[in-house]
Amino acid sequence: MKNFKKGFTLIELLVVVAIIGILASVVLASLNTARAKGADAAIKANLANIRAQAEIVYDETPGAYGTAANSATGCLALASGTGAWVPTAGSLFDNTTIEAAVRAAATSAGATGWCNSTIGTTSAWVASFPLKATAGTAWCVDSTGVSKQTSAIPTSGTACP
Repeated sequence: MKNFKKGFTLIELLVVVAIIGILASVVLASLNTARAKGADAAIKANLANIRAQAEIVYDETPGAYGTAANSATGCLALASGTGAWVPTAGSLFDNTTIEAAVRAAATSAGATGWCNSTIGTTSAWVASFPLKATAGTAWCVDSTGVSKQTSAIPTSGTACP
């Protein structure tokens, strides 16, 4: 009488588990890259929204981006919590839509950005946040129409470097 054993050996099962583990690690590594690129796309979209809304504010406030300057400041480390950013009343960044876009960009970046505006004959503004996919870079938009990747967040002025 023949005794046939059906099933897998322990070695075969261990090989299959090892292969699944390797494939899972490759997929998870790709997922982190995709998340960082998605966050960068959100940052760029929110800053583009700020630029479009700023022109509406400029049209509504003849020849100026708001009625008050936003003092040179880092804008919003996080969407809420300690150290939450409060824009200067009457400034460009006090506009509800623009403030919401700044908060969304800060949340996507997970870091403090740069928001600055001036009024008067030299009315201008700039907003910039760090990108996640490429360390040490930032996305910057300003009142001159610039929208570009920079090597650093500006720390003064109202124009992208």
